Amino acid sequence: MSKLKSHKGLLKRIRVTAKGKVKFHKSNSGHLRSHKSGSTLMELRTKSVAKKGDLPRLEKMLNRKLQPGG
Repeated sequence: MSKLKSHKGLLKRIRVTAKGKVKFHKSNSGHLRSHKSGSTLMELRTKSVAKKGDLPRLEKMLNRKLQPGG
């Protein structure tokens, strides 16, 4: 049987921490930012942690166990 490979496109967009949490940047922060409020832009700058509902799909794509973020 061949090796199980991780999804390379996903690996370029996330970071898996040592404890197995998945960190990623929020969407809507690339361009068209002039009409967004300052508080919205500050919130978009921070990284998010994947919640429990996203983990089954991410675990299947990465072939490893992950922890939900708090």
